[in-house]
Amino acid sequence: MDYNPDAKIVRDAPEPPYEQLAGILRARVARGDWEVRRPIPSESRLCDEYELSRPTVRRSIAALVTDGVLFVVPQRGTYVAARADEAESPEQGL
Repeated sequence: MDYNPDAKIVRDAPEPPYEQLAGILRARVARGDWEVRRPIPSESRLCDEYELSRPTVRRSIAALVTDGVLFVVPQRGTYVAARADEAESPEQGL
């Protein structure tokens, strides 16, 4: 299901809140709210912004990590992963 990046969590929707948040965050990444290899807001900030519990936010992030949209650096945060079309090619060098 496609989500609007500015959507709110709908408590009585058929999709669980973690799935809704994952869709919203995915849409925000696609829209370019956060640059590739730059952090997204902290879990606590997402909890406050979307009025969700930390386990729900963590489950959303875990789903996006599994899908390759985000990656986690322990003790540093959660970052936007490079999309396949933006990945560095060998001829680009460093």
